[in-house]
Amino acid sequence: MNIGDKICKLRQKNGWSQDELAEKLSVSRQSISKWESGKVLPDSNKIILLSELFSVTADFLLKDSEESVPDFVSGAAETVTAVEPAEETDKNAISDDKTVMEASPHRAPKKKLPKKIVAVIVAACILFAALIPYPFGLYGKVLKLITEDPVQYPYILVHGLGGWGPESGINESAPYWGATTGSLSAYLKSQNYAVYEASVGPFSSTWDRACELYAQLTGTKVDYGEAHSKANNHLRYGRTYKEPLFAGWGTKTDGGQIKKINLIGHSFGGPTIRLLASLLKNGAKEEITASGDGASPLFKGGKGDWVNSVTGLCSPNNGSTLYLVLDKYNLDALLLDVCLAFAGIAGNSAANGFLDFHLEQFGISSVPGEETDLSAMKASLEKIMSTGTDNAAYDLSPYGCAELNKRIETVKGVYYFSYSYCTTKDGFLASNQVPQSDTLPVLIPTAYLMGKYTGSTENGLTIDKTWQPNDGLVNVVSARYPLDEPWQDYNADKIKSDIWNVMPTKEGDHGTVIGLNADTQKTHSFYTDLFTMIDAVPRERKYYFVSPF
Repeated sequence: MNIGDKICKLRQKNGWSQDELAEKLSVSRQSISKWESGKVLPDSNKIILLSELFSVTADFLLKDSEESVPDFVSGAAETVTAVEPAEETDKNAISDDKTVMEASPHRAPKKKLPKKIVAVIVAACILFAALIPYPFGLYGKVLKLITEDPVQYPYILVHGLGGWGPESGINESAPYWGATTGSLSAYLKSQNYAVYEASVGPFSSTWDRACELYAQLTGTKVDYGEAHSKANNHLRYGRTYKEPLFAGWGTKTDGGQIKKINLIGHSFGGPTIRLLASLLKNGAKEEITASGDGASPLFKGGKGDWVNSVTGLCSPNNGSTLYLVLDKYNLDALLLDVCLAFAGIAGNSAANGFLDFHLEQFGISSVPGEETDLSAMKASLEKIMSTGTDNAAYDLSPYGCAELNKRIETVKGVYYFSYSYCTTKDGFLASNQVPQSDTLPVLIPTAYLMGKYTGSTENGLTIDKTWQPNDGLVNVVSARYPLDEPWQDYNADKIKSDIWNVMPTKEGDHGTVIGLNADTQKTHSFYTDLFTMIDAVPRERKYYFVSPF
């Protein structure tokens, strides 16, 4: 039980509301609420006052343990001030001793020091430890770690295939995050969440996108890696970001807390953030071999503790059978045409729009704000996506994704969550799924074709009926969790790190979760509930006590 749980239990045992406890401590009710929820820890002065008020020791409050709140805690002092703690009477002390004796008849009650004296001693020790130089000053640092407010981990939103970030002109009239419900980032920021929208290659491979995301987060030049670039015949370096998306990422506070991030990926953004987290932890040996000390810090690994959580929304963790469907019906070009539909809107200079393609590694410069030669861009993209394996189309295929998953693994200490949506239902024939009436019209054909597909892939993966339920672009079975990684069904009381916490499948299509043709209130509630859950997961906080003797 942590300090927040203990404050809550002690308050309830005394029959006080949060308002009443706040009045006794001369703080706001919001402070009490934050203490009890674990979002903020009381400072050292308030810990002493709380111990006085509840007739417990400061050590009892601070120490995380399974120790329960004593049953005899009741009738504590009615008012405690920061100037002088309320003084107990001898009568109260006798009453407390009797209660203890009745609870333990074979144990003689211990004689207590007057609480006023205890408070003075504790305060003197804290002051002494904080002011005396090393090694005694180390305890002051530990105390600061204990009492320092938890760092707010920002949320990084990563778009999917054909998507865009806030720098793209299309985002002004059609925000990717929020879509028809309006800017989701603006709403979440109004709710005091730190939110950043990333922008990566809409048609690039998972590897290239992860490298771009790292450079954007750190404010550095994109390094795709020497080995990777040579193998895929493109340039090693991309654009340079002059400012980091989140300043201070991976650094530590004075109290020793690491400034981590929460990664949220929609659709193809899911594999992107999974690969980034894995590279941060494990690095890439082939890039170290190729470049040595000149390799990007991303490829050197050792940064697994820079990420707090990874959340996939309708993510093709095992690929999508849409790729196989298009291949079966010789409709491969349709995939590219669907993606370029966004570019068609973006290329309309009359609407002052544009889309950032992030294809500098292929020698294609798409400067935000400038009109793009759409025909030349399409010809280049067709070549990139139809040859080799360093492109989104290959990574989205079930066999391409299986190869990608071989180099990705869950990271110790990171929380993984997944959300799947389904827009199909059982058809008249038991062998297929059909789209529901409220499916986004453009997704009805793909939902239908995916809902009837079965077969096998080049690498021997069997696509059976379990793959048929889908959201119009991604199979439910693929969005739930990577087939080669550990998982469990979501349990609010047993959220675990290192494995996928799989949420129940929701009704809706591929765009519902980002607010496309969706209810505004439901969309906002989904994200505030998600962020509240992530903010509440336990944090690992290490305390190092070194004896000066």
